[in-house]
Amino acid sequence: MTQTRRETWLFWLFALLILGAGLGLRDPWPADEPRFALVAKQMVESGDWLFPHRGSELYSDKPPLFMWLQAAFLWLTGNLRIAFLLPSLLAALGTLWCVTDLGARLWSRRVGLYAGWAVLLTIQFTWQAKKAQIDPLVVFWITLSCYGLLRHALRGPDWRMWALGWAAAGLGTISKGVGVIALFVLLPMAFASLRGWPGVRLHARSAKFWLGPLAFLAACGVWLVPMLLAALGNGGDAYRAYVNDILLRQTLTRYADSWHHGQPAWYFIEVALTAWLPTMLALPWAIPAWRRRLQRHDARYLLPLVWVLLVFVFFSIPSGKRDMYILPALPMLCLALAPLLPGILRKRDAQRLLTGFVAVFSLALLGAGLAMLFGEPGFERRFMDGRDSVVAHGLAAMFVASGGAGVGALLWLGRRRAQAALVAMLATLWVLYSLVGAPLLNDGSSSRGLMRAVGAALGPDAQLGLVGWREQQLLMADRPATDFGFKRDPKLQFADGLKWQRQAPSSRWLLVEGEALQACVDKALSRDMGNANRRRWWLLPDAATLYCP
Repeated sequence: MTQTRRETWLFWLFALLILGAGLGLRDPWPADEPRFALVAKQMVESGDWLFPHRGSELYSDKPPLFMWLQAAFLWLTGNLRIAFLLPSLLAALGTLWCVTDLGARLWSRRVGLYAGWAVLLTIQFTWQAKKAQIDPLVVFWITLSCYGLLRHALRGPDWRMWALGWAAAGLGTISKGVGVIALFVLLPMAFASLRGWPGVRLHARSAKFWLGPLAFLAACGVWLVPMLLAALGNGGDAYRAYVNDILLRQTLTRYADSWHHGQPAWYFIEVALTAWLPTMLALPWAIPAWRRRLQRHDARYLLPLVWVLLVFVFFSIPSGKRDMYILPALPMLCLALAPLLPGILRKRDAQRLLTGFVAVFSLALLGAGLAMLFGEPGFERRFMDGRDSVVAHGLAAMFVASGGAGVGALLWLGRRRAQAALVAMLATLWVLYSLVGAPLLNDGSSSRGLMRAVGAALGPDAQLGLVGWREQQLLMADRPATDFGFKRDPKLQFADGLKWQRQAPSSRWLLVEGEALQACVDKALSRDMGNANRRRWWLLPDAATLYCP
């Protein structure tokens, strides 16, 4: 018991170190982070939390739950750099707690820890957990839903867990519509229960069964009911369009007729075999073991594995696919893998494979760092677009240190403890990225550097208008900025910007993205503000637009 407790403390120490390092050291980065952070900031400033806004326009791409959490933390802390990342951090830790606790309840505390390590060390999970996108929160809600439903079916009846599972699926749905996929686990539950698999029952004949669907509707209603009442009551045409877009186009239409991110049907298999490394290295030994346990009718494997398969099938049907769509399947895959890991890691071939992975990964990091220090690779030139030259040297040192840590750990620990070398390498990489890499990249990636330069060029009293803007420019502006729509044609934005500027020509300036710059602008009288986020920006006084109609 003492050893298990020590291993538990070690796991959570590493989880906090890897996931929490760097909190408060950077601003939101594209593509999605500035958008959500801007919406949250405007919620706090305006007091309108029910209908998200992006600048002057309603934002209907996603339900607001994630942005509510960011806004709540911003209100509590007053620090956007901390507030925008806290929901992802807490969600990731919550996901780890769900798999470790469920593994302990279904098998043993050590198996639960193996499940937690498998999730934490998967590259895609940690990469997404350190970003302020909706996906980490959705992964948590879906995992919590599976947690409650599996506890009810395999260790029940437990009607509180049953209601929790449905409620979590509802909260996942109002975070991102696909949160409802958590309920797919009911299908293998029903199959196993009807076929008489030992140890699994849905208890569907009880009147308490309906607590689950009611909990789902109640959770969805937290947002849906007040939003629909307000929008369809006295909201006007813009709010009715918001309802149509978020409930139909961004959910059903996006799934049935995707309009971007087209990928082949097998795309998610490629994602799992690459982004889910090193966990997927265990598959050659896990698949035969799973088959044997399914032949023995062990429902602890059937339920999570079939659910993972259903998630892959669900997201593979539409043509539009993004790599993070299948991330919610990872925790349940690791749960089914965890009981097998102790035996797999004792196998010589498995140790050799893991040693090879750590060696290749470490040498790649080491080689990239040395190339950036002593050569001029193409990736460095692309990386430096809009950034100071000191960034490359700092990143090179980070890569060299991470790769060196991996090589050193292999030499120190030997080939029989490759898993410890893996932890050393990845922990070093994630911590250095958070404490060194992200702060170095921040000015260029977040547009803070651009907007700092714009503020210095304008002086304290000038007014700023944005044309062809992205969310990070409005978020990072050092003063209230006027926008002329976000989704509107840049030509129409520019025309409205000119009207606004000419109302007070001596004090109003326009920041215009290069592709939105009209031919009538006199560039000799404009200020070239350089590149940020792979776009060129121009600051226009009234004199530069004098001949524009």
